[in-house]
Amino acid sequence: MKPDSKLAQKIEKGEFVLTAELLPQAQTDGQAVLAVSKALSGNGIAAVNVADNHYGIVMSSMAASAALTRDGVEPVFQMVTRDRNRIALQSDLMGAAFLGIKNVLCLTGYHQSLTGNEASANVFDIDSIQLIALVKRMRDEGCLLEGTAFTGEFGMLIGAVANPFMTPLELNMIRLAKKVEAGADFIQTHAIFDIEKFEAWMTAACREGITEKAAILAGVMPLDSADEAKKHGDMFTDFVIPDNVLERLEGAGNAEAQKQEGLAIFAETVQKLKTIKGLRGIHILSGGKETRIPELLAAVELK
Repeated sequence: MKPDSKLAQKIEKGEFVLTAELLPQAQTDGQAVLAVSKALSGNGIAAVNVADNHYGIVMSSMAASAALTRDGVEPVFQMVTRDRNRIALQSDLMGAAFLGIKNVLCLTGYHQSLTGNEASANVFDIDSIQLIALVKRMRDEGCLLEGTAFTGEFGMLIGAVANPFMTPLELNMIRLAKKVEAGADFIQTHAIFDIEKFEAWMTAACREGITEKAAILAGVMPLDSADEAKKHGDMFTDFVIPDNVLERLEGAGNAEAQKQEGLAIFAETVQKLKTIKGLRGIHILSGGKETRIPELLAAVELK
């Protein structure tokens, strides 16, 4: 079945795509999701990623995705293989389709030790590449992994994540190509702070023909302070923050000055990324500061 989401349509038309993210919190108050949907409505955002247990036990990604759908904001339902076996993954995928969700992002997920739930058991029954292939089979063949056919529509647009800074570059390209060959329609990258290294990665992706098969969206995150940048860099290996970025933040002065400098770095990064051959869009990683997205869009005139 052909994907028919708004995001799928924009990608098919060759438009420059903007996506953003929502990090659900540990709460049952729907007002928080409503506030995000209001902040994102009418801002040119094609779809909003809804993170799946990003920091441990939080509101269900599926529930938050359904709430955004109800409010007229198209979600990208994130699924990590850390927490579910293939039975639960397929069950949730059918549940998401039943609720009208049309985009899914397939991830393996951070180890539970990074979520504050060290004592929990991980699952990892399948990895992200196998999950991509599973979703593609459900969409294109109308059946589950073991062959059981199901009825009803399942037109999921399939997304995956890539870390442009994983070395060596040759192995990075092999892994990226495997995700696309498995069925990924679009790729969202981790946060980009080193433009030069990212451009080298994009050049390789273009050379391998990957950009012709899947839309690549560059992740961009605003940093509010040097301390925040250091914290991310120390905790997550996929955060590659050059010394010159830290120096700019530290040299800006007080907390408010550092926040404004972070906004300036964000805007400069987006403008530079837009000139890179093969890039199909920007993914705004707000880090839980979703209500700032209108301000971020205004800073780079991306509305």
